[in-house]
Amino acid sequence: MTRLVCYRCGETAEFPDRKRCDCGEPLWFDTDPEGFEWPASPASGRSPSEPSSGVWRYADLLPVAPRDGAPSGVASASGATPLVRADRLDDYAGCRLWLKDESENPTGSFKDRGSAVGAAWAADADREWVGTVSHGNMAISVAAHAAGLGTECVVLVPDDLPAERLAAIAQYDPRVLRVSGDYGTLYYETLAADSPVEFVNSDTPLRVAGQKATALEICEAFVRGERDSSRSPRTGSGSSPADPDAPDAIVLPVSSGGHASAAWKALRELDAAGLLDADALPRLYLVQAAACDPIARAFREGSEEVAATTAGETVAYSIANADPPSGTRALAAARATGGAVVSVPDDEILDAKARLAEDAGFCVEPASATTLAGIRQLVESGDLDESDEVVAVLTGTGFRELDAGGVDAPAVDLADLPARLRSLTG
Repeated sequence: MTRLVCYRCGETAEFPDRKRCDCGEPLWFDTDPEGFEWPASPASGRSPSEPSSGVWRYADLLPVAPRDGAPSGVASASGATPLVRADRLDDYAGCRLWLKDESENPTGSFKDRGSAVGAAWAADADREWVGTVSHGNMAISVAAHAAGLGTECVVLVPDDLPAERLAAIAQYDPRVLRVSGDYGTLYYETLAADSPVEFVNSDTPLRVAGQKATALEICEAFVRGERDSSRSPRTGSGSSPADPDAPDAIVLPVSSGGHASAAWKALRELDAAGLLDADALPRLYLVQAAACDPIARAFREGSEEVAATTAGETVAYSIANADPPSGTRALAAARATGGAVVSVPDDEILDAKARLAEDAGFCVEPASATTLAGIRQLVESGDLDESDEVVAVLTGTGFRELDAGGVDAPAVDLADLPARLRSLTG
């Protein structure tokens, strides 16, 4: 699988020579899903000895098939994240809520899916170097996956990157280069550069190919629930008498537009394979922070193109992308599936983050909490209702960003502990 195609104009190109179309839009792999079937056995989690686990469960739809099944190292553990029913949040969300917990990936975010495929492709093609442009989760993820496969890695970061984040990346021993100047142009500069490095940036074809497994896993979980009640995602309280083949909606945070594009690609492939009816495909809803929402703005204004904007300060800084390279494709994804793109203010993001922790037990980064905040807005606007089965994708862990300030933890003398515990029921 080496042919790329433009979703908008249909132009084709060969990988890895090109990453973007002459029309300006990103390219993705021209996959032929005809004949693709769900794997015969139910997903059994991540097992390095089982090639059909995680991302590699969908090898027939990927541009690389490792020589011996699942690749070695951490790439074998990417994907197969849990889909959890969160009925205690139904009233808050306003619908029947499911949580796709991407923090269960090896380095704590959905980025591992694309990094696994990118690093595996580089190793399979005997490319010595793989790299990325990132100062957060993607940098950590690419460095880890390159280490696991024995591939050299270069990570380009801003020259003012905080020391603690630099340390998180450096532990995997990549070549880290701090770049001065306009960091925002690095995405395009690296794709055009004549270098030995295969850059797996935010929405490049290899990354999108791996990240589409998020939506594939979600849809397979619903289908498996229909086929085998013992594995139904609807076990427990709040279960529905009729299990649909797919959720009514999938809600994701959106930054570059790469993950949203990947979800759309997955749904298109399932439709083409005849595994989901076209009229039953999930709607894609994308959420941005109000302080930096170029894709949501384009949706509100009825624009066909996403224009660059100026990023304001937001707690969801990891998705504050003022000029998203796949913004227009993400916009098209929402519209083509009957979804929408919305933006939410910081106070609603923080409230949703707290509710995810207190009522469901999930510690997520603020960017992930935008999904729950966005769902509440979509219910209020009438786009979603209380009967809808809605999956919120929690894209990354919040454990890297915890702030101990303001924690109320009174001290208790050991001798006074029994009385203090008895007082809890008073």
